[in-house]
Amino acid sequence: MADGGFAYAVETADLTKRYGAKTAVDGLRLAVKEGELFSLLGVNGAGKSTTIRMLTSLTAPTSGDAFVLGHSVIRERYEVRRLTGISPQETAVAEKLTVEENLRFMADVRSLDAERRERLTGELYELFSLGEVKKERAKTLSGGWKRKLSIAMALIGEPKVLFLDEPTLGLDVLARRELWRAVESLKGRVTVVLTTHYMEEAEALSDRIGVMIGGKLAAVGTLSELEARTGKKGLEEAFVALASGGEKEAGIGLGSVGGGKEGL
Repeated sequence: MADGGFAYAVETADLTKRYGAKTAVDGLRLAVKEGELFSLLGVNGAGKSTTIRMLTSLTAPTSGDAFVLGHSVIRERYEVRRLTGISPQETAVAEKLTVEENLRFMADVRSLDAERRERLTGELYELFSLGEVKKERAKTLSGGWKRKLSIAMALIGEPKVLFLDEPTLGLDVLARRELWRAVESLKGRVTVVLTTHYMEEAEALSDRIGVMIGGKLAAVGTLSELEARTGKKGLEEAFVALASGGEKEAGIGLGSVGGGKEGL
């Protein structure tokens, strides 16, 4: 086990976030193993993006705690940010900078020396095929190129844990599949926590899958385990069975299971 031999790369302890009367994340208990690709699914408003923001110490929990390789998101925010990278729903690139300048900027934020910066930049150019557009300003790039650049920027500091919040939202099928290949190549080297509305994406990439309903983790397991639990074949059918059943019990509407922005 890396970075001190912790049992889990990510672990939460009754993690809760409230916005006034609204509970976005409700006593979340989650454990993600080192090196795995874990997908977090849920309808709009289930709490996925809020969970990601807390796990990366961008938003403070109302109560409870979470740990990244043993470091508390409340008490050790600097260490958590050092160990993590995030590509948010809103593609985080500087539109007026070139691809090369965006990566250099993030390398400076991460305080990388010149040798390490050049090595990592070269690796990321190759992984995401960014070399061919490195002199292009980000504002001129297609959605697919911007997404690749956003993930590359999240990786420039060699994070131990990478959070991808709806990384292929709005991309065409070819751009989505190309990103899948890049993300899949990270498996085993980096712990990846992925949120997505695309069932085929989670099915193709995930080692394990968690389903959030109303801010709670309703189910977690491999695809075969979720299929066995629901008696359904395929992730989409298993997800619909879990989400519709769980939300009926909670007395709330099913909402959207298609692409779209996460509310809370």
